[in-house]
Amino acid sequence: MERPIVEKKISTLLKKYPKSSVLFVDDFLDYGNSESVKKALLRLKEKEILVRLAHGIYLYPKVDKELGVLFPSTEDIARAIARRDKARIVLTGVQALNKLGLSTQVPMKVVYLTDGAARSIKVGKRTITFKKTSPKNLLAKGEISSLVIQALKTIGQSKVDNAILLKIHKLLKKEKSENIINDAKLAPAWINKLLMQTIR
Repeated sequence: MERPIVEKKISTLLKKYPKSSVLFVDDFLDYGNSESVKKALLRLKEKEILVRLAHGIYLYPKVDKELGVLFPSTEDIARAIARRDKARIVLTGVQALNKLGLSTQVPMKVVYLTDGAARSIKVGKRTITFKKTSPKNLLAKGEISSLVIQALKTIGQSKVDNAILLKIHKLLKKEKSENIINDAKLAPAWINKLLMQTIR
């Protein structure tokens, strides 16, 4: 008898969530045990009230008349997972370059550094990987300076040219000086030098 009740309670609660919310089994454990919640979520997916993004991860979808279901970005999904796990994450690699406008390449595999659990999650054709790292790598305060550090690590010291430096200088103008100073201390020496040049 518990199952329909759990489903009904979850269905009622969903109305309080904004559309496009990324949801997890853990969000509904007040209404039943893990198994009954999983089954209720699967039934809500069958009724097209929810969309299953990956194992144990669901979307309360926003539907556009022409485009259909509007799926969240990999970043939205990664941030939702980090919130659930109370973990910190830092974007790395080509995705960091893309977010800064230094690359037009949209990678199918996105890697985040984290102090949470290491894992890979497949969402459609995309893969989100969380790589365990030391706390030092997660202490950056500035969103832009943190991305710049990861982007420069991806490019590599020998491939940083004047065009890239100009773009980075421009980007860092939007970052607070105290964040740049803090984050430069956490970066490799050559990146520290480049960051500090932007605030002189």
